[in-house]
Amino acid sequence: MTHRAIREQPNAVHTQACAGESHDEMQALLHKPLPPSSTPSPPWTGSALGHVVQVLDDGRCLVEAQAGGDRWHSPRAASCLLAPGVGDTVLVAGPQRDHVYLIAVITQADASRSELVVDGDVTLRSRHGGIALQAQTQIALASPELTLHAQKARLEVDDMAYRGGEVRVTTLVARFIGRTCETVLDRLSVLTRSSFRLTEEVDQVRAGQIDYQARETLRLHAKNTLVTSKALVKVDADQIHMG
Repeated sequence: MTHRAIREQPNAVHTQACAGESHDEMQALLHKPLPPSSTPSPPWTGSALGHVVQVLDDGRCLVEAQAGGDRWHSPRAASCLLAPGVGDTVLVAGPQRDHVYLIAVITQADASRSELVVDGDVTLRSRHGGIALQAQTQIALASPELTLHAQKARLEVDDMAYRGGEVRVTTLVARFIGRTCETVLDRLSVLTRSSFRLTEEVDQVRAGQIDYQARETLRLHAKNTLVTSKALVKVDADQIHMG
């Protein structure tokens, strides 16, 4: 063996070692699983923002994640009284990604109309204060039945129109104060124990027939009394006093 062969022998051993390491790395790389073709969804944090795509007939909403990809059939939470509409930005939350509730409406696509919706009876109660309803244009009440209980009620209306089938009023004392009263009726029936009417100026009655009947006394008194008739005037009594 020459001096040159002795000098090159360590280099050959090093080359073979490097080749073995490269082979092992190649085998490990071949057995490594391939990455998924799509980017996995981020870990669920318990809540997310989305847009309402559709409002279903059963009250649930089809919500599409704001980041894209996921869609949820989300029932409204009991605390979310504002009914969501298509295009609204909403907050969904739940223990699992596929089991979420619509918690709140963040922004409305059409803010000109809002609707509060519940499935059962509603009681609005203030324990130590009052409740006020205010509207810029109108307040509309619609119900098959309306019940109102109050110790005192005050109503101030500039112009009022009422239309209904029947009105029954039961009261101990009624007072009406006004400047003009006009009543148009087919029939008027008044039953009283005592009646008093005071007219300062003119009291006129125009009727087809007038029938006055008193059990005891009928009195007509005036400074001037005129009794006229075109056909007949009849006075009949057991006694007639003139003058």
